[in-house]
Amino acid sequence: MIIDAHQHVWNLETCSYPWLVPDLGPIYRTFEAPELEPVLKKLGVDKTVLIQAMDSYEDTDYMLETAVCCSWIGGVVGWVPLDRPEEAALRLERYRRNPNFKGVRHLIHGEQDPDWLLRGEVLEGLKLLEQSGLPYDIVAVFPHHLKHIPKLSEKLPHLRMVIDHLAKPPFQADGWEEWARQLKQTSENPNVFAKLSGLNTAFGDGWSAESLRPCFEYAMDVFGAERLMYGSDWPVAILNGSYEEVWEQTHLALSGFSAKEKDAVFGGTAARFYRIAEDAE
Repeated sequence: MIIDAHQHVWNLETCSYPWLVPDLGPIYRTFEAPELEPVLKKLGVDKTVLIQAMDSYEDTDYMLETAVCCSWIGGVVGWVPLDRPEEAALRLERYRRNPNFKGVRHLIHGEQDPDWLLRGEVLEGLKLLEQSGLPYDIVAVFPHHLKHIPKLSEKLPHLRMVIDHLAKPPFQADGWEEWARQLKQTSENPNVFAKLSGLNTAFGDGWSAESLRPCFEYAMDVFGAERLMYGSDWPVAILNGSYEEVWEQTHLALSGFSAKEKDAVFGGTAARFYRIAEDAE
């Protein structure tokens, strides 16, 4: 089973996305599931995971409604107010009745407080996820958030977490060694996973399999294929490429690894992490 573990949909007429502004050019419009479906069929992608694009119930509800209409959507990572744990507990009780609800994410990179993840009330909210077995997607953007993950591992050792976009490595700036050190430190907890996603936009102009390969190889070294998963980050990816280009260049960048390792990255890891059944409709 081939899984794209990180893609979005959004409808500007039915939901509010304050971060999505005209300056973002080609992605400043509605993107819905039917637009992506032909590409997935062409490339042989069996399932995708819809990831929240706004800290709101309306975005989560919209994704869950979309999943009902598309059998190829294997799960939804939505949102609850982790900094309001009592409210979050009530909403999680409701969402967990929906088999498509697979996890939670919060746009931490949009918070003014770079240490938002370590706030006491947020830790209480994350504790709810740990207790329920739901995983947490971390939008860690280096250098502000990656360093918090080992601290979360200490406080919530059984919380399953996945680092989106490898925390946006500093391809074009100083800081690679520090990013690598922090990423390795996060990998010491076996419950922490990572996504090979969003890196064409992180790199900038001139990205290719060759430019991404060192980053991928390092991630494979510290996490292993069993804790890495592929994600297209569509439609954000089209800011610097197409779905097909991200797919092809990711495969090329991983061409030196074994078939077993590639099977894990392109499906097996995501299926285990998000508990996606192959026959789920």
